[in-house]
Amino acid sequence: MIEQLRFSRQPTIQTKNWATLFSVLALLICGNALADNTPRHYRISAQPLEDALMQFATDTNLRLLFTADKVRGMNANGLDGSMTHAQALSQLLQGSGMTFRFVDAATVTIEPSSNFRKTATAPENPEPQSSSGEGQIMPKVTVEADSAYDPEYYADPYNKDYVIPNATAGTKTDTPIMETPLNVQVISKQVLKDQQAIRLDQALKNISGVTTTTASRSFGVFGGSSQAIFLRGFESETFFRNGFRLQQGSASRELANVESVEVLKGPAAILYGLVEPGGMVNVVTKQPLATPYYGFSQQFGSYDLYRTTIDATGPITKNKELLYRVNMSYENSGSFRDFVGKEDVFLAPVLKWNISPKTQVTFEMEYNHQHQGLDPGFIPLFNGKLFNMPRSRNYAGYSPATTETIFGGFNWSHQFNDDWTIKHRFSVNQQTFTAPFGFRPEIAGDKTFVQNNVFGAGQIPDSLGEVVGRTFSAGIVQNTTTSTNLDLVGHFNTASLKHTLLLGGDFYQLDREGTDIARINPPLYSFISLNNPVHPGTKFPPPDFIGESPSSSQNQYGLYLQDQIKLPYDVHVMGGIRYQYIHQNDKATGDLQTQDAVTPRVGILWQPKGWLSLYANYAESFGANTGRTFITSTTFGSIAPTSATQYEGGIKAEFFDGKLRANLAYYDLTKTNVTVGDPRHGPTDCAGGPCSIALGEIRSRGPELDITGEILPGWNVITTWANTDIIVTKAPVGGAVGVGTGLNPVGSFSPGSRVPNVPRNTGRFWSTYEVQGGDFKGVTFGGGVTLRDSQVVANLGEQKTSKIPGYATFDLMAGYSRNVGDAKISLQLNVNNLLDKDYISSLFKAQVINSAYADFGQPRTFMGSINIQY
Repeated sequence: MIEQLRFSRQPTIQTKNWATLFSVLALLICGNALADNTPRHYRISAQPLEDALMQFATDTNLRLLFTADKVRGMNANGLDGSMTHAQALSQLLQGSGMTFRFVDAATVTIEPSSNFRKTATAPENPEPQSSSGEGQIMPKVTVEADSAYDPEYYADPYNKDYVIPNATAGTKTDTPIMETPLNVQVISKQVLKDQQAIRLDQALKNISGVTTTTASRSFGVFGGSSQAIFLRGFESETFFRNGFRLQQGSASRELANVESVEVLKGPAAILYGLVEPGGMVNVVTKQPLATPYYGFSQQFGSYDLYRTTIDATGPITKNKELLYRVNMSYENSGSFRDFVGKEDVFLAPVLKWNISPKTQVTFEMEYNHQHQGLDPGFIPLFNGKLFNMPRSRNYAGYSPATTETIFGGFNWSHQFNDDWTIKHRFSVNQQTFTAPFGFRPEIAGDKTFVQNNVFGAGQIPDSLGEVVGRTFSAGIVQNTTTSTNLDLVGHFNTASLKHTLLLGGDFYQLDREGTDIARINPPLYSFISLNNPVHPGTKFPPPDFIGESPSSSQNQYGLYLQDQIKLPYDVHVMGGIRYQYIHQNDKATGDLQTQDAVTPRVGILWQPKGWLSLYANYAESFGANTGRTFITSTTFGSIAPTSATQYEGGIKAEFFDGKLRANLAYYDLTKTNVTVGDPRHGPTDCAGGPCSIALGEIRSRGPELDITGEILPGWNVITTWANTDIIVTKAPVGGAVGVGTGLNPVGSFSPGSRVPNVPRNTGRFWSTYEVQGGDFKGVTFGGGVTLRDSQVVANLGEQKTSKIPGYATFDLMAGYSRNVGDAKISLQLNVNNLLDKDYISSLFKAQVINSAYADFGQPRTFMGSINIQY
């Protein structure tokens, strides 16, 4: 930094240390600068910051004073548009940690900023030069500005920040995370890029207290077709796209058009309705940009993986009223599991119409076609122990399935004035799953097996030896989600209190329909050798039974009110309430259920320093239960709604000018009326369908730590840890559920028992470093480790609670990028599970004795990529 910089009528430079003279670009361009704030058009490509500043000085005839060493190795965002000098400089310097100040109308100093997110403006009355012949020390210029969050900066495809300061998931009002009394975490697109994450479950490893699984709880061939997300120990297949609910197949969605991933921990019912109390995952998609951008990526990896993505955006009209963005991807991949491959086609066009500076309309569409071989993850059990077999073995054989998803939606917003805005959204998502043919392995044993209650019991002929029996299964399932939402957001003051008011309503309609095809007449099974399976096994005749699978419809109506109040002394209070009405129609049984509730949420946050926040919150949630239960020995009815309450407190902190953020929280969450399968009755006893019972109460609590961001220029880290203590606190009268039956897919539950498949301790560490200068500039290297504790698996055999061991996997990455003309070319290589750890991440007991469904961990894999950005 220049300690003294003197100007006189003769342009001389004096410094305390002459060695710094050669590192100071004291005068880039001399001339008559424009001394007003008149906007002008800039077109400066993304390039090294030093070069961008020189081009800016040439275009404006401004004198720029800066130390070359301070900006060496930094990159500047591109400029393309009409703006003032101050606006252009702000955009060039964003993310660099540098700021600017006008010494006079023609001279600007570039220097390190105490807070790089502060913005600066040109002085209305520039400080006059001395009229004497003597040089003078430049006056200190103090610039005051509010903390600025520029969404366009964080949407810039070249942005490398790990930390995003604002999020919408917690409040729907785009509030700074440091001012939100909730636990909100955000995964930026740079994290997804560094880790080459192509599935949502790969991204969610970077958030504490979140795990995923592909293992199926249900008794069916459809394992591997979708994934479940566990947040604070509670399972959900629901996720959100830009704040709107999408059912099923959550963690399987394509990431080609994903800008970032937000995770709100704890009950989110006040704003989003029926949501599991552990939290919600919100995917933020890429939106059209006014600056043209084109990106191409080719990935290739182990097990014949090839994936191509294209990203294009920019204006359609010269006045930039119409903007577009198109994301496309194609993937063809195999698997370490036998008979499991995938072909994935994805297209996501977006059109944005800027009707006026205050009114915008956006039209969106997504089309995703996946063809894959299903993997139920079947593994035999012997006396409650897992059969020792290669992790590649798939007894089911080739079981093809197709998943087709079509999403369409539009949203519009209008800003009445600086304080009031109205927003409306409408979307429809239809997912059709078709499994035309497939095997479902069910049983294993030494010449003897026991079938489930549908088929009765049987004996394998002695001549068959040790075999696995498989049933035939096929079907079509269609899930349709229709949603609409209207929000009014206002800002106003009452005395010294600043309010942000949200008033809104939403409607969701969830429809599910399907058809099952199955063989029910002898011969019931196709057999294949247990130890030396040769596919396709014994001949299986075509199906001769077609039946309707359980269909249902659910309507959700909600009204909500939320007020965020900023009090004196940097105290923030948030309060809200929601009325929720749910109407369910089970078409299989004819049951109609109507349930409603009012749920509150309150939170308080104190920010004694700009870098430190202390917060606490209390939230409730409400949800309708599905399924039937026996009320007496001969009559049955619906189960009462489920509810949840949570208390949470925590500390948030920002370091290094906001580039590194940490969140330490402790929560206590209780959910009531949790349903499980009824072991006392068969799968068709309740009007042709399965029976359920209310388990009682589950409590989850523990600390969570999330640290994300940049420690030094180019050095990024992610550190997470969670200790999830989730147990059953209340159970039905009569003791444990599931004893002596083997029918309950969840296992034995009794007060004090741990909920299965939720590791007690989970952790993640990831770090990368990009060389900022010299001959190795642009070289990036890094790696990480993922840790999981052992997990309880209930009722594997002999009614004993078992465990699957914990594990640790190590990852590495290396990359190189450089600018070639106006393009940026990057090469990258990732190695996951470097030590080739053989592990199972989750295990569910099947409804059939001697059977379980496992989620096998992926062996060592390599992923390379070539990226071109222009």
